[in-house]
Amino acid sequence: MKKPRIFIACDTDKISEVKKIIAQTKSSKLDIGYKFGLEFFYSKSGRKYISKIKNEKIFLDLKLNDIPATCSAALRSLKDLKNINYLTLHASSGEETIKSVVKSAKKINSKIKILLVTILTSISNTSVKKIGHTRPIRELVKQQASLAKLCGCHGIICAGSDLKFVKKIFKGEIITPGIRLKGDSVGDQKRVMGPKDAFKNGSSALVIGRSITKGNIKNNILRLIEEIE
Repeated sequence: MKKPRIFIACDTDKISEVKKIIAQTKSSKLDIGYKFGLEFFYSKSGRKYISKIKNEKIFLDLKLNDIPATCSAALRSLKDLKNINYLTLHASSGEETIKSVVKSAKKINSKIKILLVTILTSISNTSVKKIGHTRPIRELVKQQASLAKLCGCHGIICAGSDLKFVKKIFKGEIITPGIRLKGDSVGDQKRVMGPKDAFKNGSSALVIGRSITKGNIKNNILRLIEEIE
C-alpha cells in the first residue's frame, strides 16, 4: 500500500524554521515533501538554501502568471535548481502561456512537473464575483481542469470541494491545499477539507501548512496520521 503523500508548506522566511520543519516531520508512515512559496523563495538566502536541499521532494510554489515569454524566461532562470520536482502556474495565465511553460520545462529540466493552479482556496463564490467572474467557482474550475488536460500539464491544484468533478476531467496528479486537521482554525481559507476526506475524494497528495507547522510539529504529524488512518 502506498504511503499517503503530503507536502509540508514551509511558509516562513527563516532558514532555521525550515530546518526545524524538515527535521521534525519525518515519518515512516507518510511520503513527505516540502513546498516553498514566495515568502521563502524571495527571502535573502531562501533560493540558495533550496538549491542545497538533497534527497527530498521539492515543490516550488511560485504561481507564475504572466505572458508566455516572461513565464518561460522565469522558468529558464530556475535551470540551476536541479532538485525541483514541481512548479506551479496559474490557470488564469491562459492557454498560450501554459503550453509555453510546459514545453520549456521539458527542455530545461525534464524533472520539473508543471502543476496548474485553479481558483485559490482563499476565494469564495462571493469574492470570485468581485474580480469579474460571472460563473460560480465550480464551473470555472471545470474549465481550468479541461485546460490543464489540453495543455499537457502534469498535475492540477484544486480545493477539496472540487475533487470529485475534477478527477472526472483530469487524469493526472491532483494536489489539494486548504487542508485542516480537526479543531484547527481555517484562518484565511474559505474552502477547506480534512485530510481523510480529501484522499477519499480522489486527491493524489495534500499540501498542509499551519495545521502541521504551528505548535508542536511532531505531535501534529501524529494527529495527521491518526486522522488519515
